[in-house]
Amino acid sequence: EKARLAYEKVIDMQSDAYAEIRDALVAGYIRENSNKELNGTDDEVIASFKEENKALFNQFVKKANEDARFVLPNACTTKIVCTFNVRSLNNFFDHRCCNRAQWEIQEVAQQMLMLCKEVAPTLFKNSGPKCIRGACPEGKMTCGKAKEVREKYGK
Repeated sequence: EKARLAYEKVIDMQSDAYAEIRDALVAGYIRENSNKELNGTDDEVIASFKEENKALFNQFVKKANEDARFVLPNACTTKIVCTFNVRSLNNFFDHRCCNRAQWEIQEVAQQMLMLCKEVAPTLFKNSGPKCIRGACPEGKMTCGKAKEVREKYGK
């Protein structure tokens, strides 16, 4: 019984820490992306922004939820070794070079793509997120930056 109570206490502390980290990240994202000077506590910034722009606020919360997981003690470095054929690698680039991919895997995918283009430029000349070769397949979830993405990938 004592061990269970101690475990529950640790879980509650971790949950509280996670919420604080998430809220601090959300407030930071709001301040970074706002056109106006935002003063006040994180809670005040979040409350005022949430009322003004619910959709963007929800995107910030989703991003903060992903990023907050890396701050907690259970996050650690992972080394991965994998093999791909060209078709599978292009599928990986289609999804993971996309602006909607989680930022860390997106960065890895972009670095991998640069290396692949150096080694086999003909095979990978059209590689990257799907929107460089046509309409964005994300529908309503699109980042809305297809033109910038095409410029970034030289299309």
